[in-house]
Amino acid sequence: MRRRGSAATPLGSAPHTGRCMFNMAFAMPGAAAVSISAASHHLLCLAVWALIIGKGAAQEIEADAQNLVTDDVEVVEGEVATISCRVKNNDDSVIQLLNPSRQTIYFRDVRPLKDNRFQLVNFSSSELRVSLSNVSLVDEGRYCCQLYTDPPQEAFATITVLVPPETPTIDANKDIVSEGEEVEFTCSATGSKPAASIKWLKGDQEMRESTGNVEEDPREEKLFNVTSKLVLKVSRLDDGLPITCKVDHPAVKDIQTMKDLQAQRYLDVQYKPQVQVTRSYPQGLTREGDTLELVCTANGKPQPKLTWQRLEEEVPDRAILTENLVLESLNKTDNGTYRCKAFNDVGESYDDYVLYVYATSPTTEPSAHDSRAGTEVPRSVDHAVIGGVVAVVVFAILCLLIVLGRYFARHKGTYFTHEAKGADDAADADTAIINAEGGQNNSDEKKEYFI
Repeated sequence: MRRRGSAATPLGSAPHTGRCMFNMAFAMPGAAAVSISAASHHLLCLAVWALIIGKGAAQEIEADAQNLVTDDVEVVEGEVATISCRVKNNDDSVIQLLNPSRQTIYFRDVRPLKDNRFQLVNFSSSELRVSLSNVSLVDEGRYCCQLYTDPPQEAFATITVLVPPETPTIDANKDIVSEGEEVEFTCSATGSKPAASIKWLKGDQEMRESTGNVEEDPREEKLFNVTSKLVLKVSRLDDGLPITCKVDHPAVKDIQTMKDLQAQRYLDVQYKPQVQVTRSYPQGLTREGDTLELVCTANGKPQPKLTWQRLEEEVPDRAILTENLVLESLNKTDNGTYRCKAFNDVGESYDDYVLYVYATSPTTEPSAHDSRAGTEVPRSVDHAVIGGVVAVVVFAILCLLIVLGRYFARHKGTYFTHEAKGADDAADADTAIINAEGGQNNSDEKKEYFI
């Protein structure tokens, strides 16, 4: 912007001054030129320099005193732009406004240009303010505020037109997706200036885009088309959540318009069932004669179908099978594992209930009990009890054998009868017999009497 060109031109005219001095020195008649002394020549040059510098300084002071200013304008397409040319300390110099093609829009308060979109807002000695309605892209460019001083001053205002994008669109490569699979969403926002930015939301959670691309709009070289992609691996928790493509642009500031610049698509996630079997009745232990009711709950998409079966055996004929299993008049033959199986197009799953029917008047209450489904495990308890009793008996027998063995070991020795007492000292067998017969019980010698 040339605000001080008037001062720059005289100050930079040294070549013209030199030429002027040359002409003054050699334009005189030959004899007179030769007779001028060197001192006179220098004095003349100094006088010319002083005159030129003084005039340039005066013009610079005048230019400084009349500053011309304006501001750049940023406007949304279709709205109104206002250009203001302001002058400080104007001395009634003429102000005019020119378009980027250097055509005069307003000369003082007169509009030579035949464009009714330009209207005079204010005109005074210090300001020329003009409005431009229904702004379009063709109105972009540098507008010139011009002040007729010597030389003229100029200031430039650049009009930038913002174009909001069209309503975005969102597409997906799959309408229905199974749990664990990936789905790709594509959001497009066209016809914006500058290029719009796109944000992704899953529910209320902001997501990071996978890829983004910006291209010039083939319909208008100043506009841009923006494309963004989001790739998600989904789970059953994502079913029904909205995927939102939200477009941000400096031309959009009010909340209602911001809501219009977004697109949504809801996730449709299918997943295999989750199954749980619970016992509704009876409470506590299941005994002979009771009625058993098992409830099967399955959650899946699509809605799963349910079937009941008894592992390794057939379900009793009297059982009533719906989503629940009802078995009346329980008896020992009903013992077993009952399974509820749920299946849909995605997959299948199941849950089991182990039934044990107790006698009506049990001698002992079993301690093992499955709190989740009311499933008793008496078979395991019986085996444990029997094994414990056998172990105790075996241990007792072993202890008894050990005690008896130690007892006999301590009382082992030689045992003598009194019949042979005194025979040890006999010299021969006959004497031993005689001594034995005569020395029994350490008593006196027996006497025999014959009658």
